[in-house]
Amino acid sequence: MKKFKILSALMVGILGFSMFAGVSFASDPGDVVINEVAWAGTSDSSGDEWIELYNPGGAPIDLTGWTLEDDGASNYVIENGEIPARGYFLIEDSEESTSVLSDALIGLSLANSGDSLVLKDDAGFVIDSVNASGGAWYAGDSTSKSSMERIDPIGGDVAENFMTAESGNGATGRTGIAALGTPGSVNSNYDGGGPVISIDGVSTVSTGDTISLSVNVKDSIDLYAYGLDIEYDETFLNYLSIEESFFLGPEGETSFFTALENGNAGKLIVANSRLGDVLGVDGDGTFFTVSFEVVGTDGDSEVSFLSSSFLSDSLGNVPAGYNGITLNVAGAENVDDVSGGYVDQGADRFSLDVIWDYGDADSYLVKKLMPYGSYELLTETTEAFFTDEGIMPGTTYEYLVIPVKNGSEGQATYVAGSDARGLVADFNKDDRVDGKDLEMLARGYGSSFGEGSYLIEVDANYDGVIDGSDLIDFGANFALTF
Repeated sequence: MKKFKILSALMVGILGFSMFAGVSFASDPGDVVINEVAWAGTSDSSGDEWIELYNPGGAPIDLTGWTLEDDGASNYVIENGEIPARGYFLIEDSEESTSVLSDALIGLSLANSGDSLVLKDDAGFVIDSVNASGGAWYAGDSTSKSSMERIDPIGGDVAENFMTAESGNGATGRTGIAALGTPGSVNSNYDGGGPVISIDGVSTVSTGDTISLSVNVKDSIDLYAYGLDIEYDETFLNYLSIEESFFLGPEGETSFFTALENGNAGKLIVANSRLGDVLGVDGDGTFFTVSFEVVGTDGDSEVSFLSSSFLSDSLGNVPAGYNGITLNVAGAENVDDVSGGYVDQGADRFSLDVIWDYGDADSYLVKKLMPYGSYELLTETTEAFFTDEGIMPGTTYEYLVIPVKNGSEGQATYVAGSDARGLVADFNKDDRVDGKDLEMLARGYGSSFGEGSYLIEVDANYDGVIDGSDLIDFGANFALTF
């Protein structure tokens, strides 16, 4: 329903704006901007055009009756709608134009050769413009179908303030092809001040390394919550763990969640917020630290934020800059890969042989996946095998074999195997699961890897914690002999 305007057009012109129920009904120039224009459509259809408006202010604005004037000839009328504070308003040619739900459907027809766009409020006052002098579009691309993005929301209608979209935010076109643009979220080229989020850490890495990357914020003001979507190449990095750094407040005053999207490697979703009706925090700090295992070899790989990431203060979303990191594994291109790797039961019980074929390498690193989720170096050898002793029966052990030549590490080869010669939960290895094994488990119960009471041979499921799961394994095999 169209909202009632409490001011006449004359008073709007005199006062510039008015407020009713927290919503502004008219605005000064620049209070709403034309933030992004997909004048070339999408890869699915050149007719699937869309325009995104942005409100950089701290109050929502009623857009009912506002118009976008196209080259002085066509008027696209917003029949009703409201743009939230620091939020977006998406105008699409049709609902199928992108997978993002539109705020208004208007039949758009933008010339690839260039148009001028002028945004006017319902009283006809000019609020913003893009390419107002006419001519070719400042940015965007008709071949890749990349949109034209505004860099700084308050930077004005000048060519230097627009760039071609560099990436998308997960939005797709009508047939599922990824859109090169960011409808309904921060632009990929945003550089308009505010907080800056960055991924920091050592950028030169080696295959098999465990690396920690910190996600930091600078220049935050009243920061209340964040939602960060972090993309990484799962063929280059294996996600291990994440640890909150409590920048938003002590433990118990924040709610922190993290998971891989749909449980699949490649996209890490992190959300955190202060709790209750409180103000946010100011300054610089660390949000969290995330650990990866480097499984890739020579080349570069990016860890980056997707455009669906956001920050908010106690009032709502705030614009921010997002800087990822490029990791490099150097010097591995001259090292032959290991071939024919596998794991077999060793000659003696409670041992495994890790075996591989010789390659053109000086030596080989053998690393083992430990219960805490990282690979630990067991040995560096010039042989083509290694015997791992003291293993527990029924547990699958995972290894990396990494060739080394002239100090450079090559591609890590993954192998795994187990020893079936024994009983799970036979902790003292006397071929019977009984009270002695229960006593060993009980003395370490509740402990985690690295604590004095933790014994790796009592961690029946090899998950780094001695707990009820290990007790269940014990019970399942109690009184059995091998």
